[in-house]
Amino acid sequence: MNRCHDLGGMHGFGPILPNRECEEPVFQAEWEARVFALTVAVEYLDKWNLDESRYAIEDQHPADYLKNSYYENWLIGLERLMIEKDLITDKELESGVINTNSTPNEFAPLHVNEVEGYIYEGSTTRMDIKRFPHFEIGDMVSVANINSIGHTRLPEYVRGKRGVVQEHQGAHVFPDQNALGNRIGEHLYSVYFSAAEIWGNVEEANFGVNVDLWESYLEVV
Repeated sequence: MNRCHDLGGMHGFGPILPNRECEEPVFQAEWEARVFALTVAVEYLDKWNLDESRYAIEDQHPADYLKNSYYENWLIGLERLMIEKDLITDKELESGVINTNSTPNEFAPLHVNEVEGYIYEGSTTRMDIKRFPHFEIGDMVSVANINSIGHTRLPEYVRGKRGVVQEHQGAHVFPDQNALGNRIGEHLYSVYFSAAEIWGNVEEANFGVNVDLWESYLEVV
């Protein structure tokens, strides 16, 4: 969607200065670890999918999204989904007290010895579909200028740009529909874009980026 989380290639947000992984703590504070653990435990109930979770985080007012830290946005998305999926009520969230008169939700919990496997193994997004791929390796393609009002994995900085298909990744779950609860497969391609194509005249133009794009995002040149 055209929201504030899609900042790739935009000027004015300062340089990205990532710390070396060995120097950066996994969590900046204890509450972040608790949010991560809570998110994993609730997502194990399988009441929503990854793209629904992403959409719940993205669908905030831009000022709220940008002022929040990473795990604050995680928590906001989790709270929204838990209410939408009837796992808790607004009153329970506000008070922090469960309604003992409500019908209890009966789900199989995620046990401690299952956590590592659940986090690192996950589930596959690959799907078998009957349609043949529309593009081949080496094809020149143009990215559709789609201004979605919902969730999408189409970065704004490549919309309307031309690239070359480098690899066919097979068919995978199409995130735009998956965020709506529709598990549909589409062919996925790795497309190469030159720096000059994306950013115009740049001093260091002898490089480019590969972006994984679903077939619906691409057009024939």
